[in-house]
Amino acid sequence: MLDQRLTFHKHVSAVARSRNYHAQAIRHIRHLLTTELAQTLACSPILSRIDYCNAVLHGAPSYSIKKLQRVENNAARIVLEAPRRSHASPFVRTLHWLPVQQRIDYKVALLTFKVRSTSTPSYLRLLIQDREHGRNL
Repeated sequence: MLDQRLTFHKHVSAVARSRNYHAQAIRHIRHLLTTELAQTLACSPILSRIDYCNAVLHGAPSYSIKKLQRVENNAARIVLEAPRRSHASPFVRTLHWLPVQQRIDYKVALLTFKVRSTSTPSYLRLLIQDREHGRNL
């Protein structure tokens, strides 16, 4: 979903809404699951959808990224059965999940590395310029 300014606001809102629905479904059955199974259930429908095409969000407004981060934080709280109002950063770290902004940066870096190091079409390789440093390190 695109908008006039390419802020991806509608796309992010749709992803957040649908992923919160799945998170609440997991919350209802969480007491029946082991931690490992709950983590797998959270990764499958929630984190995989946040990661899908997230490279296009590179440079998006921070409010869009924060909306997706709230979804990830909510999923971490559900997996670890933490209170809803507790701070989520330690839980995200415990689960070894990257925050959303770092996931986006990682995806862009990975795509750049693959273009530079594999036999991708030459037109893609030409789009990436080497950065020249002003001094010798």
